[in-house]
Amino acid sequence: MTTSAPSDVYYDPYDVELNADPYPMFKRLRDERPIYYNETHDFYALSRFADVNAALIDKDTFSSARGAIIELIKANIEIPPGVLIFEDPPVHTMHRKLLSRMFTPRKISALEEKVREFCRRSLDPLVGTGRIDFIADLGAQMPMRTIGMLLGIPEEEQEAVRDFANDQMRTEEGKPMQVSAESLASGELFEKYVDWRAENPSDDIISELLNVEFEDETGTLRHLTRAEVLTYINVVSGAGNETTTRLIGWAGKVLSEHADQRRELVENPSLIPAAIEELLRYEPPAPHVARYVTRDIEFHGTTVPEGSAMMMLIGAANRDHRQFAPDGDVFDIHRESKPHLAFSVGTHFCMGSALARLEGRIALEEILKRFPEWEADASDAKLSPTSTVRGWESMPATF
Repeated sequence: MTTSAPSDVYYDPYDVELNADPYPMFKRLRDERPIYYNETHDFYALSRFADVNAALIDKDTFSSARGAIIELIKANIEIPPGVLIFEDPPVHTMHRKLLSRMFTPRKISALEEKVREFCRRSLDPLVGTGRIDFIADLGAQMPMRTIGMLLGIPEEEQEAVRDFANDQMRTEEGKPMQVSAESLASGELFEKYVDWRAENPSDDIISELLNVEFEDETGTLRHLTRAEVLTYINVVSGAGNETTTRLIGWAGKVLSEHADQRRELVENPSLIPAAIEELLRYEPPAPHVARYVTRDIEFHGTTVPEGSAMMMLIGAANRDHRQFAPDGDVFDIHRESKPHLAFSVGTHFCMGSALARLEGRIALEEILKRFPEWEADASDAKLSPTSTVRGWESMPATF
């Protein structure tokens, strides 16, 4: 169907009611409006897996250099260097290469015991209480401690850093995020840690960023500027806190609703990595990402003009039955393994994906060991108002 045929399909990323359960509308978009235009907010949207996947890979047509959030693209402001998610190659390639040294498989797998200890510290006090909040008690704690430890943030200051990162993403319910050049945090919050590490280097990301020597996009061998170091830390801190927190919240809700599959995980913990992949597919913490369109391009008989903002609906693509047969709207830990888009794809594939998978797996192992049965109290749960991630502020449950 082309966009000229009449249809009452309406998708609005700021509609609180719609975002509470966007999946019926996502299905209609895939079936009736595979290329959708929203006149109110002036953006296009892709919803089918094949289209979203191809568009994310096509970095030349769909640029990240103006931001990856609709509001940022519309504001047309200069992005500070070092915000990897808002860059195109070759600058992105250079910055990414630099940071990827700090997230090697060896470094991530070495974190296993530490992450487990953070989980134990959060969960042990809850044994025998009959209640858990998957966000407050674990989701907002363990990822914060893990990324804080990696960066080199003192433990007593990690909550302030986490709350700062969260506040940057919050929006007023039902409204777009307010964006200006000033609102793009440059990382001043981290200045004291950078100063301290300059004098007292250690085995952490801040020390590594201060000391790394690299060839930049002009071919010059240099160190990072102070502004670049601060921006890097800001990006890593925000990414490391927000999305894994949401994954743990979704695990609490979805596995409460699918108790039979949860019991299978208790009996056979080797199924947990597959369950994490299915959770990421079924309820991706980052359900959409935006790009700036650099040239006219056609989808399903509709031309998207150069200069448009394009929304890639990852949450819709991850439920597409064309990729996840027979029914992408069904949660199934035994589903045939196929690539999903929760961590994106191509140039901007999530660098922290191995860390998120490790944290998700260990969190689930430690939860199920202590609390094999629980019931989420959805009536008392609260969705976060944000333009960038979708998840819970609180997800209480009884056991």
